[in-house]
Amino acid sequence: MAKSLHRLFHRGILPGLAVVILTMSSHVGKSSPQDWVAMRDKMVAEVQYDMARVRDITGRDQLSPEVTQALGDVERHLFVPDGYRSFAYDNRPLPIGEGQTISQPFIVALMTELLNVDKRSRVLELGTGSGYQAAVLAEVVDEVYTIEIVVSLARVAADRLEKLGYTNIHVRQGDGTLGWPEAAPFDGIMVTAAGIDIPRPLLEQLASGGRLVMPVGARDQTQQLMVITRNEDGTFTEEPTIPVRFVPITGDNAGQ
Repeated sequence: MAKSLHRLFHRGILPGLAVVILTMSSHVGKSSPQDWVAMRDKMVAEVQYDMARVRDITGRDQLSPEVTQALGDVERHLFVPDGYRSFAYDNRPLPIGEGQTISQPFIVALMTELLNVDKRSRVLELGTGSGYQAAVLAEVVDEVYTIEIVVSLARVAADRLEKLGYTNIHVRQGDGTLGWPEAAPFDGIMVTAAGIDIPRPLLEQLASGGRLVMPVGARDQTQQLMVITRNEDGTFTEEPTIPVRFVPITGDNAGQ
């Protein structure tokens, strides 16, 4: 399994890369709806393959039907800049501006799975970015509260999600490390940026039995994707999964 993870690492199965080097033309030909569907189907198959490769670590050998459906339904090409649309269904991160990226589909799916949420759940996401992860979550859970600190990204994501008809996604611009106290507690909390420490407000806003999924580690180094569960007695259990590489979390309480 160590060799498999090593290969995954060098294949670029790492989300939120601060620098994504791509050699491509900015010209994108027109694609039909059938093309996009076929590309999404291929992407989902690749994600399923990667899930099987890390099953010994994650304990999950395939996506749940709910996450599979969400990944197949959300149109990722609508969440990337025009110049990258022909690459939208590649299983890798892509730049979205402001030094940020849209996470790799495998990681989007894995983090959603690790939350262990369902249609009754309310989820907080820290790091809206393009809004893609929030859209995938919105297909699986009841309500999504998502916070983005970069003003331009928050504005564009909120507008995009509204136009796509996601009435169960609530977007806020601000410091996500403070959470969303008036909407707490949350059945799941997802942090799509890395920090040395897990912000205390997020732990306090996690419901009993809820899970927080976050990459933990130093800036510009490989981090560990952690799953933190809040136990009924108020204590927390930490479980490491796979090595990842995310852009750093920002905010006054980021631990950076």
